[in-house]
Amino acid sequence: MEKQLDYDRVTNTLSQYDVIADGAELQGILCGMLSGGMPVSERKWLDVLKDTLNQGAAFPPELENMLTDVFNSLCQQLVEAEFTLSLMLPDDKAPINDRGLGLINWVQGFMLGFGLYQQDMMQCSEDVKEALQDFSDIARMEEPMTEDEESERALFEVVEYVKISALLCFNELGQSLIEDQKDKPSVH
Repeated sequence: MEKQLDYDRVTNTLSQYDVIADGAELQGILCGMLSGGMPVSERKWLDVLKDTLNQGAAFPPELENMLTDVFNSLCQQLVEAEFTLSLMLPDDKAPINDRGLGLINWVQGFMLGFGLYQQDMMQCSEDVKEALQDFSDIARMEEPMTEDEESERALFEVVEYVKISALLCFNELGQSLIEDQKDKPSVH
């Protein structure tokens, strides 16, 4: 991921402007909104962030630019053929509990964003329902982890599961970012 969009830089910029969220939660909210069916062309995502993260107040231009960069980077990842999603989490050198908390924040953000755009769970596949239930369980994790190889492996596996599950939700319920471009006709 581009240097300007790493977890620490985004989190520090949010903090500098008194936004009580970290980079993980921010990216999770955006990914959840897109995965829940928010059309990109709607461009209401910034208003949603103002309401959920900034008590409805407008963001300063520098912060709005950074938020737009995070959003555009995420959209690019979601349309790439390799289905690669880089979660904005603390660096691998950070203590394991910081990385675990970052993952919990990401998942909580995803569920918030997803819930804003997808209220009809009846149309969701069993796989999506199961993934969302698992996300709910991950979001409530409170056990501190020990700095050992087994915990590292477990955290890695949960991060990979979250990536795959987020892509599953996006692929099933998200509006096609390619078809969503207004100047291109959509093919059904």
